[in-house]
Amino acid sequence: MKFYNCMLLLSLGLCVSAQNWFTDAGSFVRDAYRGAGDMWRAYRDMREANYKNADKYFHARGNYDAAQRGPGGKWAAEVISDARELWQSDVSGRGAEDTRQDQEANAYGRSGGDPNRYRPEGLPSKY
Repeated sequence: MKFYNCMLLLSLGLCVSAQNWFTDAGSFVRDAYRGAGDMWRAYRDMREANYKNADKYFHARGNYDAAQRGPGGKWAAEVISDARELWQSDVSGRGAEDTRQDQEANAYGRSGGDPNRYRPEGLPSKY
């Protein structure tokens, strides 16, 4: 009887700790949604701050915050950043060099780099 009880408890423990694709997919979607929110918050703060030479900081910060959510957040940050830069380079006419620098800041933030590397002098601490 003790043997069967031990086997039952061991089986339950293994089942609970096993990877479940359904919960993994749910986590990915949740992280992506929250990561998109992080990107929106960084964009909103950039517009509110309206501070000269601060856009790279907000690019890095949004990507950093989103990537900290997990794989879904990192994916959302990459998709949103790439779409924005595609639009910016095609429609706004800001130029290839600005797009390249923005993408560098995006990748740096997504990889876990400190966004303050791009923080301009004098940007209010609120951001």
